[in-house]
Amino acid sequence: MNLRVIKKDIEYFVGEFIDDCSLFVALNPHKDSDKIAAIIDEAVDLYNDLKNKINHPEGNKRAFYNGIRKEMFEKIDELCEKLSATIVSEK
Repeated sequence: MNLRVIKKDIEYFVGEFIDDCSLFVALNPHKDSDKIAAIIDEAVDLYNDLKNKINHPEGNKRAFYNGIRKEMFEKIDELCEKLSATIVSEK
C-alpha cells in the first residue's frame, strides 16, 4: 500500500461523505440543518485525525496503514448511519 494512495483515499471518501451531507441540506432547505452540520464537523475531525495519524506512522508501516484504512471505513460507516438516522428522524 502506497502512502500517496491512502492519502487520496482519505480525501476521496471523507469528501464524498461531506458532499452527500451538503447535498441533503441543499435539497431540503426547510429541514433543520444543525444536526447535519454537526455530522459534517465530525467528518472534518475524522479527516484531520486520519491525516495526522498517516503522517506519523508507528511500527510496521504496512500493518499501520492497513489499520488506518480499516479505521477510516469503520468511522465513515458510523457517520453514514448517523446521517441516515438524522434524515429519517427529520421526515
